[in-house]
Amino acid sequence: MRIVMIGSGYVGLVSGACLADFGHHVCCVDKDASKIEALHQGRIPIFEPGLDELVAKNVAAGQLQFSLDLIEALPNADAVFIAVGTPSRRGDGHADLSYVYAAAREMAPHLDAGTVVVTKSTVPVGTGDEVERIIREAAPDLSFSVASNPEFLREGAAIEDFKRPDRVVIGVNDDHAADVLREIYRPLLGNETRLLAMSRRAAELTKYAANAFLATKISFINEIADLCERVGADVQNVAKGIGLDSRIGARFLQPGPGYGGSCFPKDTLALLKTAQDYEAPLRIVEAVVASNDGRKRSMGRKVIHALNGQSQGKTVALLGLTFKANTDDMRDSPALAIVRTLQDGGVAVRAYDPEGMEQAANVLDDVTYCGDAYEAMEGADAAVIVTEWDAFRALDFQRAGTALNDKLLVDLRNLYDRADVERHGFRYVAVGR
Repeated sequence: MRIVMIGSGYVGLVSGACLADFGHHVCCVDKDASKIEALHQGRIPIFEPGLDELVAKNVAAGQLQFSLDLIEALPNADAVFIAVGTPSRRGDGHADLSYVYAAAREMAPHLDAGTVVVTKSTVPVGTGDEVERIIREAAPDLSFSVASNPEFLREGAAIEDFKRPDRVVIGVNDDHAADVLREIYRPLLGNETRLLAMSRRAAELTKYAANAFLATKISFINEIADLCERVGADVQNVAKGIGLDSRIGARFLQPGPGYGGSCFPKDTLALLKTAQDYEAPLRIVEAVVASNDGRKRSMGRKVIHALNGQSQGKTVALLGLTFKANTDDMRDSPALAIVRTLQDGGVAVRAYDPEGMEQAANVLDDVTYCGDAYEAMEGADAAVIVTEWDAFRALDFQRAGTALNDKLLVDLRNLYDRADVERHGFRYVAVGR
């Protein structure tokens, strides 16, 4: 099938490349000239494992192309996916839908009859109705469909998630849209992937509900970790004990410095705003957002406490800056609040991240960026693991001990066993243990 993907960011580029790999003809469109030029030159504007090879393969095969001109890309398209950003709107926290609606207005006069317009972006309930109204207003006699197809991609594992998903959700209000989307995802259905067809509004809400529930699990286990520290229990035992319950499941029960990234923070907030608009308050999600906001700065205070409360004039080596491993994404990363809390306490920060330092430099001031973990530890009073990169899972403790002023490791991801660290003469501070 012929597919146009509006937006060549994280969701659009991954989705477009994977759909091209299924055998569809995909044109990714973006208004950012520098991004399209980079893609034409084979340079990927985001870090996602395996994406550069997937893009190169399908460009070479003629299945994937890039363009600045949406109007030129639209003729003969079977489906047009909207995969533009929906960031939190400044001032009120609602999802900013201006890019979604702008895409609808631009395409409306140029759509072919029978085209299915699909919102891939994460959007509040009712957005598809407004997209349909915008197109109908511009082309009152056109036969077209508007559908919802939310993405459930994890940064760092997005290609695997797209090609081997837990489920594919399509929100459709007519049979034609359902048939087109089933054909697009037909290559997946032989792998026993469940395709769930529902109403457009139900699909829009499903994405927000899923992210809010996962965020709830994270915040829940983080609060249990705090209680474990007070009562002398090990949160990893507790997490295993509840995670083996099939009704609960073990995923997203790893305690840490709080959730961040491009989805959970903005999606939980947008869901709350939608609930307020419909006078159906979500008290649990409200508590999750508040808990997570406080969690990040509390991790900075945890580091200061590990320094015996004497932070003024100290230096700390932060190992990891991105919100999770295998991405360069700094959006709402716990490292942002941790760095600011440390700096407020008079701590100098040295940092290393395998992929995120260029992005971090745009949002963090007065941080010394280093070439590797050991350079970051040179002359520091503590090493703090913030992100669970594989590079930090097997540190050379003899080398680290020589570099550090004090053998102190604060492990905010619980990557190590206490006995293994302490036998190297280190003081070890973990989360919930």
